[in-house]
Amino acid sequence: MIKINEIPKTQWIKFGIWAVLYVLFTIWMRNAWLLLGLIVLVDIFLTKIIPWGGWKKSKNPSVRKALEWVDDILFALIAVYLINLFVFQNYQIPSSSLEKSLLVGDYLFVSKLSYGPRVPNTPLSFPLVQNTLPILDCKSYLEWPSWGYKRVAGLGEIKRNDIVVFNFPAGDTVALKMQNPDFYGLLAQYGRDAIELNKAAFGEVIYRPVDKRENYVKRCIGMPGDSLFIQNNQVYINGVAAENPEHMQMNYFVETDGSLSEEQFRLLNVSKEDRMMASSAETLSFLGFTPTASGQYNPVYHFPLTQKTLEIAQKLPIVKKIIIEPDVFGGTDLIYPVDYHTGWTRDNYGPLWIPKKGATISLTKENLAFYHRCIRNYENNELEIKDGKVFINGKEETSYTFKYDYYWMMGDNRHKSADSRSWGFVPEDHVVGKPILIWLSLDKDRSLFDGGIRWNRLFRMVH
Repeated sequence: MIKINEIPKTQWIKFGIWAVLYVLFTIWMRNAWLLLGLIVLVDIFLTKIIPWGGWKKSKNPSVRKALEWVDDILFALIAVYLINLFVFQNYQIPSSSLEKSLLVGDYLFVSKLSYGPRVPNTPLSFPLVQNTLPILDCKSYLEWPSWGYKRVAGLGEIKRNDIVVFNFPAGDTVALKMQNPDFYGLLAQYGRDAIELNKAAFGEVIYRPVDKRENYVKRCIGMPGDSLFIQNNQVYINGVAAENPEHMQMNYFVETDGSLSEEQFRLLNVSKEDRMMASSAETLSFLGFTPTASGQYNPVYHFPLTQKTLEIAQKLPIVKKIIIEPDVFGGTDLIYPVDYHTGWTRDNYGPLWIPKKGATISLTKENLAFYHRCIRNYENNELEIKDGKVFINGKEETSYTFKYDYYWMMGDNRHKSADSRSWGFVPEDHVVGKPILIWLSLDKDRSLFDGGIRWNRLFRMVH
């Protein structure tokens, strides 16, 4: 064992720097138990009872080289894990729900510091993998140890109209072979028995901890305590029309004199995936289109447009008529809450109150329909209804006080977004972070040498 007076000053300085940083990290985490880690720092820099770098003394150069690689890889994995956990993570936009604000193929840096990083529910997990290890197709995390929700101090809080990355609330239970729609939508469509008995179609049904549920990205439309309703695609917050996102878009049926060219599609900013045709005469008649003298219909396209591209389309000589997609096309089967008939639709929804931490509601049949997932699934209470009475954790209750703040998230691509209208509220413990920077953007409709890289979006801040 090294004597105290034999320890070089440089080691004391290194220990002092790391100890101060570690203590500051412990204060940030608000967990005094982490101070036990100082014992490890004392041994690494001062006492050296455990031979942490003993492999460096090996006389076999091959062994030294191999262990040097192992040491570097372990250091890199730990560094990536901590950065991914507490500072930022990479996220790729997988779907068109936020077009044209964020595009499919955008790669983002998501700041964990913006709203404060969460202490992980599952601390033992493989870095850079959400929940399933590729190739091995198994869980990327250990369910033990498991910690409750805790968020440390960040740089700010969620504001209305922020774009937010969060864990999918309805992703707590997953049928592995059919994950879209979510499990609760499947229950409403097929029933529990059909899902459990038909493993070939639905696969195993598993539970996922909060931090291992799939990551979604939407815009925060409703804040805790707000009352929200949607009328003819316009969102109203507390009775006042909300400001619509600049790039909000909806689906339209566009009648033309002939076929639109690639140049015209690009002018309207319509991706190849979105270029659909309406060919059913029954559908076209229902929409109000009329056949020509020959009895045939003109070409009718079906695609999304922003307000800006809608105005461009209206001025194209080839365009004869434009009709917004009717509400009936949105369906009513998967409208939250899926197990309670409200008559609400995609374009005409609510009114609905968004739960706020500390607020109390009366427990009625209607309130339970809207908030039972908050009480049971998100705030981890046992909820039962017996003889018309409500029991929470075995005790009869007539009211409930919320423990969390909740948010209402919607996509800017309003007619092609599975959002809070489908699966409800986003609890505060599901919030991951805020996208702050687009570091790469790839257009899958074009080759690398023909606009495949969207250069004008590289290193662009997300507003």
